[in-house]
Amino acid sequence: MTDTQGPAVLDRDGLNALVAELVAQGRTVIGPTVRDGAVVLAELESADDLPFGWGVELDAGRYRLVRRTDGAAFAHSAGPQSWKNFLHPARQRLWSADRTPSGGVDFTADEPAAPSYAFLGVRPCDLRAIAIQDRVLTGGRYEDTGYARRRTGAFLIAAECTEPGATCFCVSTGGGPAADPGYDLALTEVDGRFLVRVGSEAGGELLARLPHSAADEGTERAAHAAVDAARDRMGRALPPVDVRALLAGSADAERWDDVAERCLTCGNCTMVCPTCFCVTTEEVTDLTGDHTERWQRWDSCFDLDFSYLHGGPVRASARSRYRQWLTHKLSTWHDQFDSSGCVGCGRCISWCPVGIDITEEVTALAAEAGTGPTASADPRTES
Repeated sequence: MTDTQGPAVLDRDGLNALVAELVAQGRTVIGPTVRDGAVVLAELESADDLPFGWGVELDAGRYRLVRRTDGAAFAHSAGPQSWKNFLHPARQRLWSADRTPSGGVDFTADEPAAPSYAFLGVRPCDLRAIAIQDRVLTGGRYEDTGYARRRTGAFLIAAECTEPGATCFCVSTGGGPAADPGYDLALTEVDGRFLVRVGSEAGGELLARLPHSAADEGTERAAHAAVDAARDRMGRALPPVDVRALLAGSADAERWDDVAERCLTCGNCTMVCPTCFCVTTEEVTDLTGDHTERWQRWDSCFDLDFSYLHGGPVRASARSRYRQWLTHKLSTWHDQFDSSGCVGCGRCISWCPVGIDITEEVTALAAEAGTGPTASADPRTES
């Protein structure tokens, strides 16, 4: 069963049945919900946990929840988390070691059974981010086995974007508000109902067990129009230049000094980014010295120790660390993984404590290189 079997329509009762069926299958259902002043991803007990009637106001360094009058469930932009938090968690134990009475050491690999995940409300930008992490963490010679365990069998329910935020720029990264292939089901919210498209056999089998109706022409037309309109309402955009080549040729640009004066090198941008994947490892030993554990945790290229070699860090300045992050994300990522590392979700803009805007920085670099808009151009107006 694929998209070709035709779309259907779920109402709110059908959405509740969807979550209930996934729970009955033994899946851990993760979706957006409201907590601590933000839309965050958490385990859902029912569809009633979704953020019905909540939206967000975004800008550089700004994120605020706002009430909506229409009761929509998915009319909000990405929050501080992404699905990376579940598939590639911030901290995980790799192995433990215990000293034996005979003086030897027993090693035990930490390979717990992964939850059977169902992700509800995956934005198209995040769907692309999952595909990028798949290539990075499972597509090469050295597979991240923990990621592979969690990713295998994960059921993905996309929610197409009809309300882009002020920091969204997915269209200028080659994506868009419509869901790319890779989902099991795709939802488009229209006037309190949900147009459903099937993207996999498992998705079709699940839909068949839910109360639904065949999609009528009016609902299909309204859903497509809402997604098409969102494409033209992106809050930001990268400049219309060859960004890969621009960054490759901008190592000595003066703009890096400007951003270095503002950047706190806190690493927030890498923590909220749905594709950043860097980790480090550390050993933890008990007081007796008889038990040791190795843990893997997220790391950031903004951390001084990230590039530490004998004698000191390779990238000691804020300039060099920001340049490394931006150049890798938009340029040298292509050399490693055949794509950009940016999906245009805008999290790095909203959650930067000093409001550094990746689209503004690239626009300024293009202006300095003489290949793009003027340095004073507002990236929100570029298309």
